[in-house]
Amino acid sequence: MLTGLFFSAFLAATLLPLQSEAILVALLLGGAHATWLLLVVATAGNVLGSLVNWLLGRSLERYRQRRWFPVSEARLQQAQRWYARNGCWSLLLSWMPLIGDPLTLAAGVMREPLWRFLLLVGLAKVGRYAVLAGATLAWL
Repeated sequence: MLTGLFFSAFLAATLLPLQSEAILVALLLGGAHATWLLLVVATAGNVLGSLVNWLLGRSLERYRQRRWFPVSEARLQQAQRWYARNGCWSLLLSWMPLIGDPLTLAAGVMREPLWRFLLLVGLAKVGRYAVLAGATLAWL
């Protein structure tokens, strides 16, 4: 079950259109694992998935014109403009649907230092999962 949570969080943070929140909520409601453990697993998977985007961004120029590349040129330019205008602090929005994944890709393109990327994305992702866990447990 923890492996499923990890991989769903990992894939959800890449450019694939997936979500991990439902699995986290189901595991929280099941009560078989400690909340802190579920938060650590989901956050680790999600941050590592974002790291894939950052790595893709770092090598984007080499693959940008490939047919299989998952981001359109217009979408990438939009993310780059946003990132250039708002800087590294925009990574605190990396948890958001639709804009978060392209932002992490743009951070790689813009050569954001890895340590700062991991710190800001980690804060954003753990914050999102903590709020979701708190809201779920408040309903119990």
